[in-house]
Amino acid sequence: MSLRKFILTLPIYLIFISTHAQQLALLKYKGGGDWYANKRTSLPNLIAFARAHDFAIDEEQAVVESDNPEIFQYPFVHMTGHGRVFFDEADVKNLKKYLESGGFLHIDDNYGMDKYVRKEIKKLFPDRELKELPADFEIFHNYYDFPGGLPKIHEHDGKRPQAFGIFIDDRLVLLYTYETDLGDGWESYEIHHDPPEKHELALRMGLNILYYVFTN
Repeated sequence: MSLRKFILTLPIYLIFISTHAQQLALLKYKGGGDWYANKRTSLPNLIAFARAHDFAIDEEQAVVESDNPEIFQYPFVHMTGHGRVFFDEADVKNLKKYLESGGFLHIDDNYGMDKYVRKEIKKLFPDRELKELPADFEIFHNYYDFPGGLPKIHEHDGKRPQAFGIFIDDRLVLLYTYETDLGDGWESYEIHHDPPEKHELALRMGLNILYYVFTN
């Protein structure tokens, strides 16, 4: 087992008392989509929420390009946007190796990227199925309890929220959240004017995702 994979599978209490905080990253991708859509407050707010719950996470978010080997420094990479996403050969090779080596990619549809990102996920794992996670999957119950599964944060097309995943050796390595917009829910109040309960709900779900990353 690699050192990185070993770190990612440490018990959560060891993560908490570590003197080296893990840094989370926002993915910069090709295709013309607005990868930076929620850059100002979304992931930073989730990081602050996690730190308030004693997660050993660096207070600054990083930005990493999809073909950059530096991605291996980050246990959790968040991807969002509204438009076109495109992974070229270098992106596919780098991202696939990252995920197979113990990394985790969370893709959150900010409304409008669904028809593009599904094709790009297929490039990463042509032989694996993007499976919908059932409401009893552990990511919905590990830190906070979400009896109904993924919460609904923003209306979008009024469809039910769905969480899809790619698994390697029974470990979820790619999480795609659709018709919920967790990232917008993490944003500060002045951005979308979400009611406090929706903001809290989104942050709690985000914390569940991070808990899964650091304990699996």
